[in-house]
Amino acid sequence: MLYLSEIMMQHPEVENFEQLLSVVKERSKTEVFFRIDVKPPFADTPENWEDRLEAAFT
Repeated sequence: MLYLSEIMMQHPEVENFEQLLSVVKERSKTEVFFRIDVKPPFADTPENWEDRLEAAFT
């Protein structure tokens, strides 16, 4: 299972929400399950951030 907090720890170079979406899309190629366990700390994180992360993973 892939956790959002794990992605954020493994990719400290990610500086905004769009970069995070790209990393999630890439990781979805090798993972089966995704769990959102933290809110991204970026200034550009939109209100529908959970939906967008789930869509990027699927």
